[in-house]
Amino acid sequence: MREHRLERGWSQWDLANRAGISRAAVSAIEISRLVPSVAAALSLAQVFGCTVEDLFGEGSASQPDASPWAWTIAKEPCRYWQAAVGGRVLSYAVEPTAAGLLEHDGVFQDGSFRTTSRFMPERTLVMASCDPAAGLLAAEVNRLGGCRVIVLPRSSQEALALLAKGLVHVAGLHLSTDNSPNGNCAAVRSRIGSGCCLLHVARWQEGVALSSKSRLRSVQAVVRSKARWVAREPGSGARQCLDELLHHRRLRRVARDHRGVAEAVRCDWADAGVCVRLACEEAGLQFLSVREEVYQLCFRAECQDDRRIRALKDAVRSASYRRLLGELPGYRPSACGDLESVN
Repeated sequence: MREHRLERGWSQWDLANRAGISRAAVSAIEISRLVPSVAAALSLAQVFGCTVEDLFGEGSASQPDASPWAWTIAKEPCRYWQAAVGGRVLSYAVEPTAAGLLEHDGVFQDGSFRTTSRFMPERTLVMASCDPAAGLLAAEVNRLGGCRVIVLPRSSQEALALLAKGLVHVAGLHLSTDNSPNGNCAAVRSRIGSGCCLLHVARWQEGVALSSKSRLRSVQAVVRSKARWVAREPGSGARQCLDELLHHRRLRRVARDHRGVAEAVRCDWADAGVCVRLACEEAGLQFLSVREEVYQLCFRAECQDDRRIRALKDAVRSASYRRLLGELPGYRPSACGDLESVN
């Protein structure tokens, strides 16, 4: 059924209106969570100009659970999540998230998807972001809008690349600073072009994390020292900051996210690294501030009416979320909820 719908360029709403059934029913049928009634099956077949057997009979090419992977999986079997992005249902292999361990939607084994989830792909928002506090936002979106949020830990540039490919709904960026106030906007234009929106979340402090036992008391002293540095991958805001400090010195130790940097220093795998203040203080480390960065969420303007994006905007603008952000070390929720168009 999904293949017939996409061949005609129809949305699930379009098909629901033509067939006289609910959009939720269309979604549930397409992902094998609902067996259509005889009346619904006949109506759908009439809309497509085919037989019921063509849509639902044995030998049908339509296999609703055979959702395409967002990217290649590392191994099988694996647990997965599913989300509707850009009119198609994508599957994501389960990985660590900013909100901890999330309930999976099913298990992929022997080439087939075994979906058992109670979550609907149309109510799942996929965000790529390195914000260590993203779990707070995910909880607020769920509370206010009834939508599940999956936060995939990705650097700013990597998140934008996924958004450009239509693999996530939202990308988190923190490439704007006082010296480069248009850094986020410029990155969006470079990767995607126009037709995007930037939702302001906060200004946060990025700086150098040091062992609590370190006697170094300034950023300049750390840079001049023989400290072993741990970096983030190229394309991240933290790596941009570190490259400015070390003049693009080659570094072999690389952490996946802000908490990874802090953990590397805490475990004495490195002497210093750049991360946000929150991750540093969580690990019980010294923090030497380098700069403030503007953290924004980017999404396509055409998706503003999607219930998940509406829930996201409502959550960012809520008094409870702003209060929580303001109580975090290094976060300043000024202009929280402001929307900027990238044309």
